[in-house]
Amino acid sequence: MALTEQDIAWLARLAGLNLTANDQQRAQQELTRILGLIQELQAVDTQGITPMAHPLAAHQDVALRLREDTAEPAQTIAQRDACLTNAPAAHQGLFLVPTVIE
Repeated sequence: MALTEQDIAWLARLAGLNLTANDQQRAQQELTRILGLIQELQAVDTQGITPMAHPLAAHQDVALRLREDTAEPAQTIAQRDACLTNAPAAHQGLFLVPTVIE
C-alpha cells in the first residue's frame, strides 16, 4: 500500500506538523515502507500457533516474574504524603478526582 502526497499532508495536518517538501517525501517513503512490512507480517499464516507471552518462550521455559496486584497501606504519614505529592488534588490523605457519574 503506497501512500500519496495527499495522505502525508492529511496525516501531518492531523498531527499538527509543518513538514517541508523534503520532510513530506521522506515521511511518505518511510511510512510506505512500514506499511509494506505490516502487509508482509499479515500475510504469514498463523493458524494454530499459540501466542507467546515472552519472545524467548519458543526457545526456553520463561517464568514471568509477576507479583500479586494488591493494595498496601502506607506505613507512615510521611509515606502517604510522599505518594500524594503528585496528586492534582488531595484531602485528608485521599486522592480527589472529578465526578464522572452523576
